[in-house]
Amino acid sequence: MAKIRALGLCFVLALCLLQCGHLWVLAILNPVDFLALQSIRKALDDLPGSNFFASWDFTSDPCNFAGVYCGSDKVIALNLGDQRAGSPGLTGRIDPAIGKLSALAELTVVPGRIYGALPQSVSQLKSLRFLAISGNFISGNIPSNLGGLRSLRTLDLSYNLFAGGIPRSISTLPELSNVILCHNRLSGSVPPFHSQSLTRLDLKHNALSGSLGQDSLPPSLQYLSLSWNRLSGPLDRLLTRLNRLNYLDLSMNQFSGTIPGRIFTFPITSLQLQRNVFSGPVQPVDQVSIQTVDLSYNRLSGQISPMLSTVQNLYLNNNRFTGQVPASFVDRLLAASIQILYLQHNYLTGIQINPTADIPVSSSLCLQYNCMVPPVEAPCPLKAGKQKTRPTAQCNEWKG
Repeated sequence: MAKIRALGLCFVLALCLLQCGHLWVLAILNPVDFLALQSIRKALDDLPGSNFFASWDFTSDPCNFAGVYCGSDKVIALNLGDQRAGSPGLTGRIDPAIGKLSALAELTVVPGRIYGALPQSVSQLKSLRFLAISGNFISGNIPSNLGGLRSLRTLDLSYNLFAGGIPRSISTLPELSNVILCHNRLSGSVPPFHSQSLTRLDLKHNALSGSLGQDSLPPSLQYLSLSWNRLSGPLDRLLTRLNRLNYLDLSMNQFSGTIPGRIFTFPITSLQLQRNVFSGPVQPVDQVSIQTVDLSYNRLSGQISPMLSTVQNLYLNNNRFTGQVPASFVDRLLAASIQILYLQHNYLTGIQINPTADIPVSSSLCLQYNCMVPPVEAPCPLKAGKQKTRPTAQCNEWKG
């Protein structure tokens, strides 16, 4: 009994509430955390095929539960659901008692069928550094009071049903390094992000709109995906600042203006700018070492730069390019250094290639619907249509 008296009156009350015959449980875990875990468990269940909660027996030490990690007498990490690939996950709701785990630094929930809103009480987790709840059916707005989590470094709420805007309070968090909000129903504008630690911003597959200011994203970014939104306006000044990018996908928007030549010198492995309304010439300042460049379905014009002939997979189709295809493209195509060269649906007038040349099996060339008869037979994608050449009237009109 001396041990119980030393724990204090609140521990004795907790003992009565818990009706647990193992006094050592209280000595290991704070009773507030114990009760919070009980509430969290009551609100969730395993989906068929999942056995995650089998170890959650509250007559034993909760610090030994699956997904529960303790430091001293507090829960410091909670990983809800079987982390192994293919696990069915959990169903139910996230109980507001989650906010009682005051020392929690990491909270993850595996993909499953958890529904309802993200509790406002998550904002009480002032030590939280990692919040990842993806692949569920969580709906409602992203709580603006998450902006109070000043230590938060990773926010992943992807593949859910969140709606409304991205709270500006979140974009001002000073320690953020990863923001992943893709595949939701978010709308409104993209707020300026100020964290100089931000390396990954993934907002693809939402309904975001408006334009991006030239200082709206930090130069620390290495991964930027804004595809499948309704964003618009020029980006040349913003993109020129983001010289640490190694992945850029802005496709399926309404971005306009010119593509800055300097972007082709960034350490990017994949450049996805297709299906926008970019216009003007494309003028890389040096030979391009990016593996995949997709500029298709824009309003780009002028001659094709030979600096692009070093790209392995190049999509320039459905633009307004004119003139001859540079000889360097033919050389690299026949040497199998270019795997995909899509130039269809432009206003190109020629390409110097022998009609009997053997295009390597590993390479794909499409030239149809230009202002020339394709000199070689090469299979094109079905969406290119069946017409081999562009009508003369269109070509003359473009020249004029």
